[in-house]
Amino acid sequence: MIMGASMNMAIKHRKNRTRKTLLLVLLAAAMNSRAADKAPPPAQPAPTYPDADTHATEHVSIAAEPFDLNKAAFFHVNYPAYGIMPVRMIITNDGDKPISLSQARIDFIDQAGDKIPAAQFADIQRIINIPPNKAEQVPLGPIKIGGKGKNKNKQIKEDLDEYGFSSIAIEPHTTHDGFFFYDVSELEHPLVGAKLEVREVQDAKGDELFAFEIPFYKLGGRY
Repeated sequence: MIMGASMNMAIKHRKNRTRKTLLLVLLAAAMNSRAADKAPPPAQPAPTYPDADTHATEHVSIAAEPFDLNKAAFFHVNYPAYGIMPVRMIITNDGDKPISLSQARIDFIDQAGDKIPAAQFADIQRIINIPPNKAEQVPLGPIKIGGKGKNKNKQIKEDLDEYGFSSIAIEPHTTHDGFFFYDVSELEHPLVGAKLEVREVQDAKGDELFAFEIPFYKLGGRY
């Protein structure tokens, strides 16, 4: 009887250990899946993108990749829902000398030709942070409480730090990428007839390269 009880306990212990192992495997798989959702797809060389401008004589290519509601799911904040278009810029330097972006101007040009500069942290703050709703506030003596606004400053900063374009120098035979954010809330179809314009990129001597113009919608209706 004692031997039978011990055997039953051993079998039960093995089953519990098997269940725990399976649970850990499933948990690890779920965590890896969520981690994969928290990163944009790896950048490829700029000339491989449909929206790209290559200067063969200068050995530099720049591509632009807009991110809509579906593609931008990895950000901490749903920028397209607020009328902010995240655009990933990819630069490939196929030359033998570095190039500099220290003076570069990177603007979103809409269909009408109006220039939209990249939004800074304060601009994104102003657009996204929702002020308190006075209709939901409850009087409490001389003050009102409730109707709390939503402050997303921390999440915005995390996105800018993690995904914003931060490279000043692009070394020879390398590709760098990062995001710029543009306020296109006033545009009904922001990508139609629009382009990304990159000016004042400099070579190793400090001479300015020709301006890059990367039109969106080359394939018509892709976005």
